[in-house]
Amino acid sequence: MKNFVSEFKKFIARGNVMDLAVGVIIGGAFKAIVDSLVNDIISPVIGIFAKDTLNESVLQIGGASIAYGAFISAIINFLIIAFVLFMLIRWVNKLQERFSKKEEPKADPRKCPYCLSVIDDKATRCPHCTSHLE
Repeated sequence: MKNFVSEFKKFIARGNVMDLAVGVIIGGAFKAIVDSLVNDIISPVIGIFAKDTLNESVLQIGGASIAYGAFISAIINFLIIAFVLFMLIRWVNKLQERFSKKEEPKADPRKCPYCLSVIDDKATRCPHCTSHLE
């Protein structure tokens, strides 16, 4: 049991788990903001042109009521969140591209002028033909 607890502590302390936890918490807070935007601003604006707000739009079929307005609000929420995430990831990728180390193309390997074998750049003698190198 002691080994299990220490293994669990090690797992929780890893950076990826902490990053994920922070992301979920911020995502929940962001979802609340987007919900408020859709329910308190976009839906009433649609209500100006329609007879009721988007969330109150209901279709009555027989004895059942289908709340299609709430479904449309959920779609709008999803599209806004997806667009913001797309822009955020796009921005992060551009930052990583800008600040990542550019690998310099490797020069052609050094060759012995006598036997044309590939040798180390720091070698003073060819390991193949034992010639002295400059």
